[in-house]
Amino acid sequence: MAWRDSRRSRQRLLLFMSAIVLGIAALVAINSFGDNLARSIDEQARELLGADLTLSWTRAPSAKTQQLLKTLGRDRAYEVSFASLVSTPKNGGVRLAQVKGLQGNFPFYGTWEVQPASAVQTFRQATSRVALVDDALLIQMGTQPGDSVRVGNLSFLIVGRVTKTPGQAAIAATVAPTVFIPNQFLAGTGLLQRGSRIAYKYYYQLAPDKATSAVDADTFIKPLAARLDKEGINYDTVTERKKQTGRSFADLTKYLSLVAFVALLLGCVGVASAVQLYVKEKVASVAILRTLGASGRQAFLIYLYQTTLMGLIGATVGAVLGSVVQLLLPRIFGNFLPITVDTALSGPAVLGGIGTGLLISVLFSLLPLLAIRNVSPLRTLRTSYEDDLQGRDPLRWLVYGLVVCFIVGFAYWQTSNLRLAVGFTGGLVVAFGLLTAIGLGLIGLVRRFFPASWSYTWRQSLANLYRPNNQTLILITSIGLGAFLIATLYLTQGLLLGRVELSGSGKQPNMVLFDIQNEQLAGVKSLVQAQHLPILQEVPVVTMRLTDINGKNGETVRKDTTQKPPKWAFTREYRVTYRDSLISSEKLVSGKVPYQFGGASYISIEKGFFERMHLKLGDTLNFNVQGAPVQTIIGGTREVEWNRVQTNFLVIFPSGILEQAPQFHVLMTRVPDNQTSAVLQRGLVSQFPNVSAIDLGLILKTIDEILAQISFVIQFMALFSILTGLLVLASSVVISKFQRLRESVLLRTLGASRNQILGITFLEYSLLGFVAALSGILLSIAGTWGLARFVFEVPYRPDALPLLVITLVVTGLTILIGVFNSRDVLVKPPLEVLRAEV
Repeated sequence: MAWRDSRRSRQRLLLFMSAIVLGIAALVAINSFGDNLARSIDEQARELLGADLTLSWTRAPSAKTQQLLKTLGRDRAYEVSFASLVSTPKNGGVRLAQVKGLQGNFPFYGTWEVQPASAVQTFRQATSRVALVDDALLIQMGTQPGDSVRVGNLSFLIVGRVTKTPGQAAIAATVAPTVFIPNQFLAGTGLLQRGSRIAYKYYYQLAPDKATSAVDADTFIKPLAARLDKEGINYDTVTERKKQTGRSFADLTKYLSLVAFVALLLGCVGVASAVQLYVKEKVASVAILRTLGASGRQAFLIYLYQTTLMGLIGATVGAVLGSVVQLLLPRIFGNFLPITVDTALSGPAVLGGIGTGLLISVLFSLLPLLAIRNVSPLRTLRTSYEDDLQGRDPLRWLVYGLVVCFIVGFAYWQTSNLRLAVGFTGGLVVAFGLLTAIGLGLIGLVRRFFPASWSYTWRQSLANLYRPNNQTLILITSIGLGAFLIATLYLTQGLLLGRVELSGSGKQPNMVLFDIQNEQLAGVKSLVQAQHLPILQEVPVVTMRLTDINGKNGETVRKDTTQKPPKWAFTREYRVTYRDSLISSEKLVSGKVPYQFGGASYISIEKGFFERMHLKLGDTLNFNVQGAPVQTIIGGTREVEWNRVQTNFLVIFPSGILEQAPQFHVLMTRVPDNQTSAVLQRGLVSQFPNVSAIDLGLILKTIDEILAQISFVIQFMALFSILTGLLVLASSVVISKFQRLRESVLLRTLGASRNQILGITFLEYSLLGFVAALSGILLSIAGTWGLARFVFEVPYRPDALPLLVITLVVTGLTILIGVFNSRDVLVKPPLEVLRAEV
């Protein structure tokens, strides 16, 4: 019966269910990509690290430990790295780069992709000054292999172009391009000075276990872990790196799955609205079935089977499409991945997508289908009889609850975070609720303040907004949510760019010079002033480590699980400054600014760090300042605007304590243009090669390029939501065609002209499209204001132009599709149209 009854309406049902195709496609594509990514990470785990084990530190360990590090493993490679300005004599280009001095056969696993390939062996066996340089740096500086690069006091011949280093994503090379030089020439550069920020690392290849023939770095390092922690040496194994990488990209796929799920829910709004109108169209048929002896349950099941079948078809088509789309994702995400992802069909993702699509189709169809159970046989005799559908059905509340539980459960399955899942669901409920309220409000306003004196065309189009079988609520909800998603995408992207650009606006510094030694400070100042540049800030920086909190050291905290300070508090290196006042990027929260009283030193702690450390005012913190113990007391906390280009610190000491400690200086200035910046940096390279400079203009350009790539990824995912929104729009308007057709034909029969029918249709869909688009954009503005205020903490100034474009495009599409679907009424005689629809 369900199959026979669907024959006349099969085309419409397919259109209804097409709305979920793209949502399922996005879901299957993302989950398949996530499965393939997890498998590739597992298969290429050693390449992520380039070794079985790495040990790294920033302060020199004891001589005994250093000797131990040189004897571990079957083979080892040694790396010394730091940031420094490098220059190219060929064209005078200067760029901040990561300099790495390598010794040994790194990498032990994976391929170090260098052009030409022979350059790797040339580098490892080098007896002269040669260098391998990241491709991004060569492009930025306009150089190539065969040219030279100057690092500190020495020049190195570039023998190879590095296109990929094991464990490094392509995007990382853009942010921090690397110059690799042989470790034996590092001392000659003159850059390894006391106080410089230098990192050291050993890469180890371990011998396999004789019993299992496998390498177990975790077992190997376990007996040494306590000793390494005490010395401030961090260790990383293949297992740990695999977990870290897996967690990072698992989170990525989970959140992208929520984006796909939004597209799916948007499609289900179209499904629910379509089925609701389909049911209204079938009420007469159901009444006849009831007269012939069918029960309400049987009638309900007939149409439930129809919608279930269409949902299964839509979900299957979406799963097939998603399996094809996932082949493109490794290319789209390629720059952000440290490994090569091998794509393959993921059975769990496909089956999960089909199951999700089927379940959500049934859930959203149940709400309108429940009314079929109550259709009375009296409708065959009296078409005006409506008492059967006016009563309240308690099962509707059960379905509402199931829908909400499903959304919460799915969001939790994707994120493994109940709070986020509830928040996500709550946000959707608020958005749907507000859009529904706007739709109902529009209906009420038009009915209450109906302009009886306006022209016939206006009166008829406005009356269509609240007449029976109107499309107001459906179109405003579906189109408004689509506009909300599109507008939020653009506004959020603007917030990200604005957060960065705010840093370089006005008269804030846009050039930062650091690693300036005490004896170099006067010379660097003279060099800056010789270029007629202002010295906006000059700050001393002292490095130190935390030894204990209220007399409890790191070892005590590790043994006592009730202790609240995190373990990393005692292993990280702190860079602090000293002054007795706050700067413009700081605001006092509690206590006082740094001060001395009664022989005690009272320090100021950044509020967020203060909370993460679970500290309180009056706590005692003891620091090791490069061998000298210094006792302090927490005297106050402060908020810091980290997005400002200022020398911001977690910890500030009072003046009179650290002046004689080993330190370096940071100097901030503002350069008017790129030419002045280049001249200043060339002067630094020639006179003070150890001093590094950060050019904010270059940073902004680099970030803009990165955000462009991220934006493309976001837009690709948003495309599914946008296309789904258009399908929902098209299906909703097509449905309204069948509802409005007889009214339009009747108007034509009574003498209405084609222009009047066109005008009525045009005005109705203009109003619906405009109100829906405006509603979505207002929601988007409110949402992005919340992001700006509470997440990014930046002033909010939405760009009106993209919002205007979105409004016009959405309104135009609504009009276009509405008028296009009414063309039969405009170009064909009324009798022919009626015969085609009967």
